[in-house]
Amino acid sequence: MDSLITAFTDPTALAALIALVVMEVVLGIDNLVFISILTNKLPEVQRPRARKIGIGLALGMRLVLLSMIAWIVGLTAPVFDLGISGPLDQHGAPTFETDFSWRDLILIAGGLFLIWKATKEIHHTVDPAGGDDVLDKKSVATITFGAAITQIILLDMIFSLDSILTAVGMTDNLAVMYIAVIVAVTVMLIAADPLANFIARNPTVVMLALGFLLMIGAVLIADGFGVHVPKGYIYAAMAFSTLVECLNIFARRAQKRKSAQ
Repeated sequence: MDSLITAFTDPTALAALIALVVMEVVLGIDNLVFISILTNKLPEVQRPRARKIGIGLALGMRLVLLSMIAWIVGLTAPVFDLGISGPLDQHGAPTFETDFSWRDLILIAGGLFLIWKATKEIHHTVDPAGGDDVLDKKSVATITFGAAITQIILLDMIFSLDSILTAVGMTDNLAVMYIAVIVAVTVMLIAADPLANFIARNPTVVMLALGFLLMIGAVLIADGFGVHVPKGYIYAAMAFSTLVECLNIFARRAQKRKSAQ
């Protein structure tokens, strides 16, 4: 209770809470976009249920990981070292290293899964023979409910670990972490149906999201090898790309209205 009161009364803790809420919401929306992509490939009657299960799993995994915070921190202890490192940067640290911890191995495995998933979906999209095209509005269901939930679980695991590691890096106040995670998942729950409908109406957004998936996967792998890309650069690139896509959507809508008139 004391830590909860501190989160709202202490200026430092409150600033950390606000920053962490924003970060968790961004990570949560990323998570939600990919849940929407997967559930939109299900029969329409199953989509709301699958989205709710996916978001519930995201919350559950984050809360479980928070309850195991000491174990999460312990994942950074080195497991093995291949003895390979890159040249030193201006701060005297190696540009990359092969001193792997369990955290590094999980990030590398997660990054490889994200790249594989995004590449597979992009291939289906550009394949002239058709198939499981996630951009085809008229296509019937292309995956089963169980397959969708399995893939959502894997995505939730990756994003949940990234979310908790981000929280640990920003504050040591457990109450602040819990509040930020709950707020982020609440935003996901509220935005789930509108976002899924938006993606269905604007299928090119899916390709943009798959591009984000490739980028996040590459960043996770780089992080696993000790190459730390500032998250601000990643989110700035994603925000700029999203802005350009929004302008394209507005331009297409304006052109349709003009043609209709």
